[in-house]
Amino acid sequence: MPVAELLLLRHGIAEERSPELPDRTRALTDKGRQRTRAVLERALALGLVADRMLSSPLTRARQTAEMARSVGLAPALELSETLEPGHDPLPLLVSALAGLAPAPIGSGAERPARLRVLLVGHEPDLGRLAARLLGANPGAIQLRKAGLALLALPAGATPGSASLRLLLSPRSLLG
Repeated sequence: MPVAELLLLRHGIAEERSPELPDRTRALTDKGRQRTRAVLERALALGLVADRMLSSPLTRARQTAEMARSVGLAPALELSETLEPGHDPLPLLVSALAGLAPAPIGSGAERPARLRVLLVGHEPDLGRLAARLLGANPGAIQLRKAGLALLALPAGATPGSASLRLLLSPRSLLG
């Protein structure tokens, strides 16, 4: 059976919170766009390409995901309200992995060596998902803005069954 992997990407640096600016519409800053693009280009150079990408529809996450698609980290972008702050993305992940199931033996289709899903979203939700999948305490995994985590998932992506392959801050990627 192919190995399933989960690539988590936190959105880049965004506009500061303010009473005049709805949280949903906070966009990446110029610095956020530049740093995020550099991180994503480095991730591409490391081969961190996904078969499927899902993103929070909030502006800053959507902009980060659009940038990831434009540099070649994923072939397309799907938006999901399940990746908005305060939601549990585990059911979405299980569904996304099922949607990438390999072709049955004898179907003539090539079986992929691994299936990788990229989720673009927010903290603390992405860190909580990673910790849950790893069987770690909540808060054990935290993603910096434009940070990445890569987890290997056995069938079903059940809590406590994953292993951490990479946890990368933008600083570690960009040196």
